[in-house]
Amino acid sequence: MHHSILPGLFILLSALSSSYAGKVLVVPVDGSHWINMKVLIVELHAKGHNITVVRGSSNLYIEEQSPLYTSITVDTGELDRDFMEKFLPHLLKMQRQDRSFWSEMALADELYRKLSEFNWKVFNMTAAMFENETLMNSLKDAAYDLVLTDPALGGGVLLAHRLGLPLVLNVRWTMFGEAHFDIAPSPLSYIPVTGLQLTDKMTFIQRVKNVLTYIMVLHTGSKYFGSIYQEFSQKYFGPNVDFFSILQNADIWLMRNDFTFEFPRPTMPNIVYMGGFHCKPAKPLPDDLDKFVQSSGEHGVIIMSLGTVFGQLLSEINDEVAAAFAQLPQKVIWRHTGPRPANLGNNTLIMDWLPQNDLLGHPQTKLFVAHGGTNGVQEAIYHGVPIVGIPLTFDQPDNLARMQAKGTAKVVDIATLDRTVFLEALKEVLHNPSYRENMQRLSRVHHDQPVKPLDLAIFWIEFVMRNKGAPHLRTQAYRMSWIETWRPILCFS
Repeated sequence: MHHSILPGLFILLSALSSSYAGKVLVVPVDGSHWINMKVLIVELHAKGHNITVVRGSSNLYIEEQSPLYTSITVDTGELDRDFMEKFLPHLLKMQRQDRSFWSEMALADELYRKLSEFNWKVFNMTAAMFENETLMNSLKDAAYDLVLTDPALGGGVLLAHRLGLPLVLNVRWTMFGEAHFDIAPSPLSYIPVTGLQLTDKMTFIQRVKNVLTYIMVLHTGSKYFGSIYQEFSQKYFGPNVDFFSILQNADIWLMRNDFTFEFPRPTMPNIVYMGGFHCKPAKPLPDDLDKFVQSSGEHGVIIMSLGTVFGQLLSEINDEVAAAFAQLPQKVIWRHTGPRPANLGNNTLIMDWLPQNDLLGHPQTKLFVAHGGTNGVQEAIYHGVPIVGIPLTFDQPDNLARMQAKGTAKVVDIATLDRTVFLEALKEVLHNPSYRENMQRLSRVHHDQPVKPLDLAIFWIEFVMRNKGAPHLRTQAYRMSWIETWRPILCFS
């Protein structure tokens, strides 16, 4: 009886709260991060809230004109639109040819430098806003209820502080790394640092490596990102204002994961888990695509997609992937934007774009070949489809390491990938029922919630609107010295 009442109470509260039409200032991040933010914008708009989006002039995906929001466009100069097209082949070549420690360090340094350039663009964009007295006065006069931002870049955090507005974060990453490390106790004895592909069960040597890597990550974050925002904060807010404290002072952290994906760990009262909030039931496929899927018969379909950024691999890898697919009885739908691979079998359909969520939710889909981006992994969990992972960069290796540890994925190293290795991985996941059983178990756990993740996220955004913030949920740790707050973290047992 108690459990049956909970959803009804939540629906009643949501109905009551939706009568308040708030004003939300959104400062998003481009790329796949925008996909996440737009899900929240669509839902807030449907509830009658007034939304303004601050966007840079060189954005790739954030539209200036939209029926969902009013936009404020700030000049950000030219964007290196070919960065990923240049960087990914370079990354793949290094991974396949030179896997020495020093080459990997050089590659990481190159990536950090490029990300630092993006942060400098945000720095300049925010500074241009702050120096525009007319714009800042209009933002103040608009009387927004809160700022909703993605802290992978820090402009929204700074803008909220300047306007004195409550701050809600749509977050998995901050510019310093995985968001939990910035807000929640993170004992390194069982909380793996991103980049090591470790689990929550570490040996002593792994724990030592975890601590040393954490120290290195702190240094790197400070060197490439922290100094930028600290300089900005001191320039516009005064010498005693610390950017990291402004970030920690956010009212609500809407975390884009949950514990079907993440390892168990300490959390905080103002962290709200909304893993899979962008997932939804599958819609019917277009007729031609549905006909192709249905033609797979008892063997079913394999879906391959490397996300919005990584449309293609090196041609030599594409040829090996195509040759492996050609040896399977399954039909294959492959999102691929480059030249047509050699050795492509009659069972493989190449598409520039595919309805990934709808295909993953189709009963004929047996397997998902993915790069390990958070969005795709959570869609696979939502629909219960096992994964063959080809991690490329960023958080992808760690995401797939978590799935492999849970018995839902088989990971293929891009350095050794050929048709034989890839075919063996495909056959293992296709023919070993434990992968599908484990993923469907995760899917059942994910769905077994009293409130849908998206509804929960919207409730807390509206909570902050109604109550002018959520200071009662914020820890005082950000007011303490680093030795006081980090002392419990640096433990090995």
